[in-house]
Amino acid sequence: MSLPRIISAIVAIVLALAILLLGGWYFTLGFAAIVYLGELEYFELVRAKGIAPAAKTTLILSLVLLFTATIAPELVDALFPIAGTIICFYLLFQPKLASIADISTSLLGLFYGGYLPSFWIRLRVGLTPAVANTLPFNGYWPESWTNFSILPQGLTITFLAFFCIWAADIGAYIIGKFFGRTRLSEISPKKTVEGAVFGILGSIAVAIAGAWYLDWSCWRLSGLILGALIGISSLLGDLTESMMKRDAGVKDSGQLIPGHGGILDRTDSYVFTAPLVYYFATLLLPLLPD
Repeated sequence: MSLPRIISAIVAIVLALAILLLGGWYFTLGFAAIVYLGELEYFELVRAKGIAPAAKTTLILSLVLLFTATIAPELVDALFPIAGTIICFYLLFQPKLASIADISTSLLGLFYGGYLPSFWIRLRVGLTPAVANTLPFNGYWPESWTNFSILPQGLTITFLAFFCIWAADIGAYIIGKFFGRTRLSEISPKKTVEGAVFGILGSIAVAIAGAWYLDWSCWRLSGLILGALIGISSLLGDLTESMMKRDAGVKDSGQLIPGHGGILDRTDSYVFTAPLVYYFATLLLPLLPD
């Protein structure tokens, strides 16, 4: 692994942990910057296919979804179809007649780059009680660095989910590179079945350890479910982005991060994971017996 790749990975992890810890508008604005840059790359992939999406409109509405998730998270699900309608109306009145591809790629951009990422904000910010906001702009700073039991649920679950994704990515990379023999998919020739399986197992191991540490109900079962959900969905997110790049005829989605490619190349594992983690925390976890 090259030095620029290692340095950029360390910087990215530090920044991610910082905005994740602070929460509030710090997390929202940091996440919004990532979404904005990622959608720019997505629309470049789309334009490489000769498609003319409603890029600016979709970008603005995606950011509106993220900000709404911070202010009134219960309204995001209602706002999403309204935003999709606005995009369709915008394309109706363009000088050039819009195609099905123009409409569908615009709506996919809203779903992929706005709606799905909003679940991370709903998880980190929405599940943090107001009394935990000890900094300006609804930010948070722990009163103690030794007692993790006092940390808000939104922070601990998001932390655990990120660690599971990292475990899945690192495990799949290492095992796939040195022991992988069976190709997983033609979409991404470098991915192997061995790497994918070990990545999912790595995610499960981290989730079970986290569930035990956080003293969740049925910690073995809850950790197994969360780890499997994250391991599988992060892999599917990676393959989906690889499929888009393959169709557009490019190797990387961009060149923003030295040694890693673009924003989408580094965040594809988080996209489909977000709603699964959110609904696990809000719907499934409370149902498990003590």
